[in-house]
Amino acid sequence: MGEFELIAEYFSAVGARRRDVITGVGDDGAVIQVRDGHDLVVTTDTMVSGTHFFANDDPRALGHKLVTVNVSDLAAMGAEPAWLSLALTMPEINQTWLKAFSAGVNETAEYYNCQLVGGDTTRGPLSFTMMAKGLVPRGKALSRSGAKVGDYIYVTGTLGDAALGLKLQQGLHQVSKKHHTHILQRFQFPSARVALGQALRNIANSAMDLSDGLYSDIQHILHRSSVGASIDVQKLPLSQALKDSCDTATAYSLALSGGEDYELLFTVAENKRGSLDVLLSPYGVGLTCIGRITGVAGKLELKNGDQQFHYQPQGFKHFA
Repeated sequence: MGEFELIAEYFSAVGARRRDVITGVGDDGAVIQVRDGHDLVVTTDTMVSGTHFFANDDPRALGHKLVTVNVSDLAAMGAEPAWLSLALTMPEINQTWLKAFSAGVNETAEYYNCQLVGGDTTRGPLSFTMMAKGLVPRGKALSRSGAKVGDYIYVTGTLGDAALGLKLQQGLHQVSKKHHTHILQRFQFPSARVALGQALRNIANSAMDLSDGLYSDIQHILHRSSVGASIDVQKLPLSQALKDSCDTATAYSLALSGGEDYELLFTVAENKRGSLDVLLSPYGVGLTCIGRITGVAGKLELKNGDQQFHYQPQGFKHFA
């Protein structure tokens, strides 16, 4: 099987069949009809064997996660996911692996109404790079730079489960049979908060997704917005599975620095808080206020109730 046969077999009809794709996989480039009155949002993520995943990981889960982590970036900007490009590097052609991987990409792209429109395949160490493109009404894209002093800080869902799932997969932590599936699924099959991100367009002042851990990621908002933040660790949303599986200190550490959550972190002005629950309740995702934006640029204060919470900063950094 050569490169073009591989593409035709596994990637020629991946994802939703979108009417705005004039020419997709199989040509020198994609031709896409871009909607009037909208801005194009583009993001790229790379996953490398040994850094982001293990070579023996479930390929279907890898395909799912590759799409989700890219779509999650679009969600954080309030964008509607639309088109994907995939650069796939493999040491050899393993058709069993490819069948499962492409199935994971396909079912997840279809779920988020995305279509794979192009990419590249090459021989080398196992890695994937995906570019995701989406649409947002002109001027409505959310960013990390809009946080204002006095804003309330919110996160969606629960934090720390995926990080515990990684430890479980590595054999570094045990969880009860009751919670085993939930914890592992949160790591292997994350969800992107797409609909909720779009609903936040007219509510949030700033937003981003949580990939490297809350403590590390919120620094980007503080830097881009020239503000500070105060967060109460007692308010961090922790699942019952996490609380049953860890002591409190470990649970806080996983929630603050574990990463891989792909939840949304966003800030809301006080006069928008009243509409927040009403507008977002149909999406069935928990929202938790964990703190407020403060005026000391770059300063992140952690509290445990009324007391200061002493914490050694962590979070994933590629070249640390």
